[in-house]
Amino acid sequence: MAPGPTPRHEVAVLALPGTIAFELGLPHRLLGGAVDAGERPLYRVRVATLDGGPVRTSAGYSITPEHDATLLQGASTVVVPGVQGGAAMADGRVTEELSTALRDAAGHARMLSICTGAFVLAAAGLLDGRPATTHWMHAAAFTRHFPAVRLDPDVLFVDDGDVLTSAGNAAGIDLLLHLVRRDHGSEVANRVARRNVVAPWREGGQSQFVERPLPDVGDTGTAATRAWALEHLAEPLPLAGLAAHARMSVRTFTRRFREETGQSPLRWLASQRIALARRLLESTDASIDRVAADAGFGTPASLRQHLRASIGVAPGVYRRTYRGA
Repeated sequence: MAPGPTPRHEVAVLALPGTIAFELGLPHRLLGGAVDAGERPLYRVRVATLDGGPVRTSAGYSITPEHDATLLQGASTVVVPGVQGGAAMADGRVTEELSTALRDAAGHARMLSICTGAFVLAAAGLLDGRPATTHWMHAAAFTRHFPAVRLDPDVLFVDDGDVLTSAGNAAGIDLLLHLVRRDHGSEVANRVARRNVVAPWREGGQSQFVERPLPDVGDTGTAATRAWALEHLAEPLPLAGLAAHARMSVRTFTRRFREETGQSPLRWLASQRIALARRLLESTDASIDRVAADAGFGTPASLRQHLRASIGVAPGVYRRTYRGA
């Protein structure tokens, strides 16, 4: 069989000493697993170290990639996974060699960090004056080292256009799926999520740390009502109706819902309606009026308001962007 076309988007993952093993593999699993309708890969993901030599991971084993930092020169996206220890975390600095490699790459590539990888980007001066996030456990140290960065320690990830940062571990999954969705739409991102058995979408602004106490014995939770609501998004879904479906009082339902999802019922409902509207705009020719009705927004004006607040563009612009791509 003849080889397929070269993937459209080059991704370089930079493995540094102490790189967190779990996060090092995420770009390959998620970006490398994104394919078009013909099952052709949409990204080529390769790993490099600064000198092409082995580095020891946080899990106690070493990796030896096939590339050195010159890989960053041809990349469209550069990913810096989290690191455990090192000068960037200890005193907010990196070597001149690393700083130069990252700053040169930032001239032509998107820069993305996972977890404490934000320390590395910040130490290279790439986050000054920008919004960013990192793992909440390291927020105080980050602020101490990098006061010029507008750190938000409460969110899962921050998309600042050509620089993106995430909180720890699983938030890296959320950010990478967000990147696929931004580049290729919800259908592609949802396929990647299904293949990896992870949630297809969590808002970047969702809180990093949500306490989820164990449910009371005999409490059936809100999962069934959430599943039911997803099948009825076009209908009015008042809070009282959702609570009645779950056979709970409004107060109990609201409390349990927040414990299980980290969001209020109405905010969760709005996010699901936005996700549905995006899928319809990407994959159907339905009118804006029809999309607004089917997603439960009622009017095009309401859809425009919610979509602009969520992703910053109007429905027509969003559709043209993805149809054009």
